[in-house]
Amino acid sequence: MDTETKTFHIGDILSITTGALVSPDHIGGVYNILGWLVDENLMTHQLPRVARECEGFLLEQFPDLPTEAPTLTSKDEVFAWLDRMVAQHGETREVPRLPRVDHTPIDPLMEIKLLRPDAQVFVVQS
Repeated sequence: MDTETKTFHIGDILSITTGALVSPDHIGGVYNILGWLVDENLMTHQLPRVARECEGFLLEQFPDLPTEAPTLTSKDEVFAWLDRMVAQHGETREVPRLPRVDHTPIDPLMEIKLLRPDAQVFVVQS
């Protein structure tokens, strides 16, 4: 059985495995890789939980990539570090989907209520 994969920049992967936002596409890269991994359109409040679900899987898939990023305080520092990572590890990787058993799908509205039971949630339907 062939495993379905999608090509991602290593900055997208490193954003999940290091916890530092180093994707060349910024937060869009995080949405893209996490959405791909779990095959869902995620909302902002779901990103931390799904990143925790996916981190170990990505570390297993790419054990050669660093698990920590240095403290990066400017955009220039981020891109200089990322350029070094690309030079050492290549620009992109083929990323398979996370096994379904490793992800807990939660309705986005239910999840926001779980995270903030005191918050009022207004649903706007178009």
